[in-house]
Amino acid sequence: MECLDFERPIAELEAKIAELKLSIRNVDGDKSLGDEVSRLEKKLDKLLDKTFDDLTEWQIVQIARHPQRPHTEDYIEGLFTDFEVLSGDRSHADDPAIIAGIGLFEGRSVAIVGHEKGKDTESRIAHNFGMPRPEGYRKAMRIFKLAERFNMPILTFIDTPGAYPGIGAEERNQSGAIADNLKMMAGLKVPVICTVVGEGGSGGALAIGVGNRLFMLQYSTYSVISPEGCASILWKSGDKSAQAATAMGVTAQRLLKLGLIDGIIPEPRGGAHRDVKGACSALRTTLADALKELSAVSGEELQRARYEKIIQTGAVV
Repeated sequence: MECLDFERPIAELEAKIAELKLSIRNVDGDKSLGDEVSRLEKKLDKLLDKTFDDLTEWQIVQIARHPQRPHTEDYIEGLFTDFEVLSGDRSHADDPAIIAGIGLFEGRSVAIVGHEKGKDTESRIAHNFGMPRPEGYRKAMRIFKLAERFNMPILTFIDTPGAYPGIGAEERNQSGAIADNLKMMAGLKVPVICTVVGEGGSGGALAIGVGNRLFMLQYSTYSVISPEGCASILWKSGDKSAQAATAMGVTAQRLLKLGLIDGIIPEPRGGAHRDVKGACSALRTTLADALKELSAVSGEELQRARYEKIIQTGAVV
């Protein structure tokens, strides 16, 4: 398990416990070692509670970017059955930064669209570190159209530092592709449930984030720009990233207070990267409840409610 700087004391204690447990297997009946393991496990519980109860905004940003944090492919494997991937935008190419397809959730057909960052160097390069090009968003739009045609709910998983800013992407109308998605998602007449599972960065995240419900995992982030980008603009220094994260209010707790999201999905203690199955279980419960609620609403009402939710964003009462 790779660990962040503030996770290091936890990792060291876990390593010590693992070492002692190995010694117990090699030395039968050593009660003193067993007592020491129990003592250290209690100490570990307290350390985990203390560490993750007092996280700063910048530490939450780091967890959202954790190299072993589960991504869309992990949630597809943990939540859906009979998933069939659908590729290509029928215009230019396929974009691996967006995973899309059809699957079964709790026995019901749903459309699934999400960013994918990859797990190691090779796959991260293949998925362009989760930064979609225009063809990725046009692929997503193709799936949205398909879902509406066959009356399937749409579930999206947001996890991107932002849309890819390369020259080729701009030449193929990156901003136009994002705008088209925003317009289409606003007018869909099927339930749309969006979940930020890692980073929610700028328009690259918003392009698949217009829904009837917007949830965030406990240690995910959602912002118009990265803390580093904000710091470079306001303070002309990346050293102010932690200060920028605090000022921007990028965490789920801050955004819920502002009314910008509909709920926070609790993560296993220590973050989703420490217990992927536990994260999938919590996400499954939230998605199932929301889907049951929205399925009882007519298409016209879903569209109207989504529109009203959008225009109220940022309104000052």
